[in-house]
Amino acid sequence: MRGAQLVSKIGRILQAVAQHPDGISAAAAAHATGLTRPTTHRLLTSLAAEGFVDHDASRGRWFLGPELYLLGSLASARYDIPDVARESVRLLARETGESAFFSARRGTETVCLLREEGSFPIRSFVLYEGVRFPLGVASAGLAILSYLPDEEIDSYLAGADLESRWGAQHSAPAVRERIAATRETGYAVNPALILEGSWGMGAAVFDAAGRPAWALSLTGVESRFRPERQQELGALLLERAHVISAGL
Repeated sequence: MRGAQLVSKIGRILQAVAQHPDGISAAAAAHATGLTRPTTHRLLTSLAAEGFVDHDASRGRWFLGPELYLLGSLASARYDIPDVARESVRLLARETGESAFFSARRGTETVCLLREEGSFPIRSFVLYEGVRFPLGVASAGLAILSYLPDEEIDSYLAGADLESRWGAQHSAPAVRERIAATRETGYAVNPALILEGSWGMGAAVFDAAGRPAWALSLTGVESRFRPERQQELGALLLERAHVISAGL
């Protein structure tokens, strides 16, 4: 394997393992990464030898390893979630009763960094810490994509094949319609496009240069996201997103 290809494959495997807190089998990791089973098993074994993953032989499951925990601890000083974001997520969950999230842009994806459960007993479990979605998929990614420059949006949609994995509602024209709606209201709405009955709303958070780098979002069941309540939730999201943007 060439060096860059090897690093890419290792990164894909670690991301696949990270998205399964209860562990993932080698076969499932191979399916998630598109690698062959022998290659996946060989890389997992090598990563385990270095402490980057851990293997529960009795269950046939792979987990993130202790060495990644140590590296993450060292990186936290640079990439830790700002206190103003943590407080905003807590306030959103308390004020709305829905599950609230803080996500960050990582290239052409968003990754969920923080989740706070609301008081409403029926919840959506589409989002959790560590889960990734392409820009334009889920409300956080749509909120961020909507506030990128038009030329960046055009370039991204020209190269991203969202429709093949996420369905016809994620075709480029459909995404563009939701971008226009997001720009009109200021907040993004995901009307159960990922999981039936699970709705979401999101608002972009901007860095010091005015670029959308993060997003706040809420998820819940459809009955909690009726049109008359969307304006209320959207206003709260925009208010807290502004507070975070101003505090960063």
